Amino acid sequence: MNGFLSIVARDVRLALRQGSASAMAVGFFVIVVILFPLAVGPELTVLARISAGVLWVAALLACLLSLDRLFQTDFEDGSLDLLVLSPLPLELMVLAKCLAHWLTTAMPLVAAAPIAALLLNMNTSTIPVLVYALLLGTPALSLAGAIGAALTVGIRRGGVLLSLIVLPLYVPVLIFGVAAVDAQQHGMGAAPHLMILGAITLFAGVAATWAAAAALRIALE
Repeated sequence: MNGFLSIVARDVRLALRQGSASAMAVGFFVIVVILFPLAVGPELTVLARISAGVLWVAALLACLLSLDRLFQTDFEDGSLDLLVLSPLPLELMVLAKCLAHWLTTAMPLVAAAPIAALLLNMNTSTIPVLVYALLLGTPALSLAGAIGAALTVGIRRGGVLLSLIVLPLYVPVLIFGVAAVDAQQHGMGAAPHLMILGAITLFAGVAATWAAAAALRIALE
């Protein structure tokens, strides 16, 4: 576990030192949320109805912005070869880097989500469910994104290819994340959708780390 925690601390420290990735993700998230009322119109009932979908799509795209640097920076400076050769299993290394990505990219979005929800006239009683759904679903976004990042590592300007690979994997998280908030808004229980989100994240924690590790082995051969 010392090696695992060391990689998490290293990546978090590097992300905080640079600061641009987290700030860019939050800035993009806020700008998308602000643009939707300008495009749709100031009708509060319409904004409340589409708020869950807008917030989830904005969070999804914001997480996507920094995925191309998940392994690329380490690949360019040679750190990735040392991490692969370390005693720590490659799957755990991938999981550690995904955890660091989630802490530095998704957690600021979760913190900004309640304010963004108020801008879209979301019912205040629904905002806690939105936060729970984001906490359960966003780790799956980082884990699924690791697959695309590993497949495109070493490819120059692979951002478009990364998006094409990752976006279909994000669809289940998007569906159940929005469904949890909508169920709460309509007076139905959000617990089933939240449990499915948790199951998706647990499954991604196993399957996505294995797939990303296999892709990295192929890329480094």
